[in-house]
Amino acid sequence: MKELVVATNNEHKLKEIRNILKDYKILSLKDINFCNSILEDENTFEGNSLKKATIVSKYCSKNTIADDSGLCISLLNGEPGVFSARYSNEGTDDANIEKVLKKLNGKESSAKFISAITIVFTNGNHETFIGECKGKIILEKKGKYGFGYDPIFFVEKYKKTFAEMKDIEKNEISHRRKALDKLKQYLENNL
Repeated sequence: MKELVVATNNEHKLKEIRNILKDYKILSLKDINFCNSILEDENTFEGNSLKKATIVSKYCSKNTIADDSGLCISLLNGEPGVFSARYSNEGTDDANIEKVLKKLNGKESSAKFISAITIVFTNGNHETFIGECKGKIILEKKGKYGFGYDPIFFVEKYKKTFAEMKDIEKNEISHRRKALDKLKQYLENNL
């Protein structure tokens, strides 16, 4: 079975990636003993995912994928964007949601989740794949599943927030799923 390192220790992301890339042995940062922190200081999702995948691939000499993803809200001019995970001072899911709702000041807004997944090969070549999921931000948290902004991200087609969807349902339509499907297709055709 072919191996891919995923430049994350986020259990939610690892689970989702393992579910989608079932034909690959997926290794986490923990599995390769990578303990350094990587400063995500690029101003695009693509830049951050490339930076993470490059650093980790050089460290372990394995093909490595990295995801950078976040929420872009229309009424907030694309915020929180690349700062999604650390939007509030506390950087917790609840504090981030609270900041978004405060800035929206009682208004719902169209929004989209974006995922940029970059694969860096051991020879240094790379490819990036983008996935998007459109929805809207609602003003009240709903649901008990998921993480991050899932309780306020409402998908019109399903009449549910991401947090009201079980993993199997969310993974069918998520931004990360769409990017991973593109990556999977690329790997099937090129590896």
